[in-house]
Amino acid sequence: MATSTNADNAFGSANPHALAAILEASETRRIIATTDIFDLAGTKLWARNQPVSASLQRKLLDRQLRRPLESCLVAEDGVTPASLVKSLQALLQRDSSLAPVLRTHGARLLREAACLPLHPVAQLLLTAAESARPQSFEHAVTAMALNGALMAGSGGETAAVRLAMLCGLLHDVGEMYIDPRYCEDEADRDLDVHSYRQLVVHPHVGALLVSQLTDYPKAMARAILEHHERLDGSGYPHALQGDRITALGRLLAVTEATLGAAPNPRDELMRASIALRAVPGEFDLGWVGRISQAANAEPPQQAAMEPSEIRARLVTLGNVLAAAEANVASLAARSTLPAMKTALALSGFLLGRLRLGWNESGMWNPNAMLTSDAAEVEAVEDELYFRLRGVQRATLLRAGELPPEEATALVELCDSLAMG
Repeated sequence: MATSTNADNAFGSANPHALAAILEASETRRIIATTDIFDLAGTKLWARNQPVSASLQRKLLDRQLRRPLESCLVAEDGVTPASLVKSLQALLQRDSSLAPVLRTHGARLLREAACLPLHPVAQLLLTAAESARPQSFEHAVTAMALNGALMAGSGGETAAVRLAMLCGLLHDVGEMYIDPRYCEDEADRDLDVHSYRQLVVHPHVGALLVSQLTDYPKAMARAILEHHERLDGSGYPHALQGDRITALGRLLAVTEATLGAAPNPRDELMRASIALRAVPGEFDLGWVGRISQAANAEPPQQAAMEPSEIRARLVTLGNVLAAAEANVASLAARSTLPAMKTALALSGFLLGRLRLGWNESGMWNPNAMLTSDAAEVEAVEDELYFRLRGVQRATLLRAGELPPEEATALVELCDSLAMG
């Protein structure tokens, strides 16, 4: 993959970001070539059984390869099912909001983790992530556990639970192929549009990798492709809707959204429950219900907020949303450029979905929230502002390159969304 955005020519050359992570891992792990590595012209670049070193990066520069680099390397002392079990044990022992969900099925998760089939390509990239991007590896293990626990809780058979765990473990493998500066930071959901433009390709890259370089089931590659899709068509990379998203993809989307909304052990699961319910119709209600049920079982974290303050905050949120709708409508009324109109149509659609959530979801209702605690009200606020920033990024991404005058007008609009 020559660049992070040329996903369809994915593995003909060494991706610089994945290679950098592999090389960093090779400083502490034994990563060797399992076969001679040749370029398309037949030049031998690296010998079989030769350990990976920094000189490999120079030899691979701008070379098209006979075989994908990932298929030519193996981490001899890298991630294994046994090491995954140890990582999972540490996760289960940790005091976090997910602990009650995971520990209910902890014994089964540990048993199934020990039996997960790790394809050499997957094992190589997981090893690279563990060494070079430990936060991403921890996220992968947590997603493996939560996806497996949800499947186990629904009565899934052994094969289904293992497949769900593998999907969680590898769902973000495509992020290895983009600049780490643009990856999802588990501690910060406020990605700018440039980062977002890079990030949105990762489900596609991950699906290509699993389908082209491993022997995992097609359903797994499809679920990885879909883990940022939404049932109402507001997701990415392909804005799939309803039945076009597979059952496994729906599960993985809920797992990813849960971890994205509550990435840190101190975060209450209630934040994830709010994110999953903010806009009706985004997620599979069966999986959402399991997260919400666990969130409702959490003990209160803070004292109740005064009803007058709740009403005041909700009025402010309502005004923010109304201003965003008015700004989009005003710019759309005077825009004639097709690219601008397309971008504004998307912005209007996403705001309309948010408005639907505002009107229909009980958590935005002042009367329903009069008994809420401060943490819940603040979580509702955070989610609305996060959603508005998402509208900003998606709108700018859809617009692409615009003439200066239109570009300035759209940026001003999107800046007003980001200020929410």
